[in-house]
Amino acid sequence: MDTLRALAALVHSVELGSLSGAARAMHTTQPTVSKLVDALEQSLGVRLLRRSPTGLSLTEEGRRFHEHARRMLEAHGEAVADVRQRSTQPRGLLRVSAPVALGQCRLNAWAGEFLATYPDIALELVLDDRFIHPLEERIDVSLRLGGPLPPDLVARHLGTWPRVLVAAPAYLAARGKPRQPEDLLAHDYLRYAAGDDGVLLQGPAGHVNVPEHSRYRVNKAEALLDSVLAGAGISLQPTWMVAQLLAEGRLARVLPRYSGPAQQAHLLYAARPYLPQRVRVLVDFLSERVALLPGKAKSAP
Repeated sequence: MDTLRALAALVHSVELGSLSGAARAMHTTQPTVSKLVDALEQSLGVRLLRRSPTGLSLTEEGRRFHEHARRMLEAHGEAVADVRQRSTQPRGLLRVSAPVALGQCRLNAWAGEFLATYPDIALELVLDDRFIHPLEERIDVSLRLGGPLPPDLVARHLGTWPRVLVAAPAYLAARGKPRQPEDLLAHDYLRYAAGDDGVLLQGPAGHVNVPEHSRYRVNKAEALLDSVLAGAGISLQPTWMVAQLLAEGRLARVLPRYSGPAQQAHLLYAARPYLPQRVRVLVDFLSERVALLPGKAKSAP
């Protein structure tokens, strides 16, 4: 018995609802499909399909086996595609999601470099600060900054970036520079709209939570940073966003011995035995670029 053909006969019969449908999908005859399914049942010693004038249905054993058979056929197909693709240029459409700020500041430029390197790949970039689940919205790779990691996806850790307090030099010249965390209560504190009141900091003496109430919140990281640059107040920002601005003197560190909760970066994609070549090259490309973002925390020795 050709095991792969028998598995395909079973899976097509179930998913298309008939032996004749499976025969058309496999470019063969209905008797051939029937013989393949019969031989599979005999080799297993169990009945997989119930056949009646109204159609097909799975037995309990068939229901469990069908799922395994479907996965085995998918794995075989991906393995064959992987071998074939390795001898050719990566090709096809890739859909990538990322937070708006990272997409506009970095990923948009990286996309041009990636497309120049792989001319047979088409790229669709979806920028959204909400989490887009790859399996639910046909996303091949999701670049995630912080937040919980879904257990049904592969999460490739790219690095950790501290959050630091920053303000425009003009704001600090006018309002004074905080010397200790409690001094933040006398300042205008700007925050991302999804955050809670209060500022959690890690310093020389451990954690401290300043009960700061923000009068201004905004739901876009780029707009929040623009407000800080304009002198509207103090904000906690990830180092990858502000390292260059600090180096240029356009922003200044506030309470430099303190930092906020670090930001973790991950690439999320579907767990499968064989990644399509176009997905694999994108994952490697983004891993290299994100790891080089400024302000990355050093790994523990």
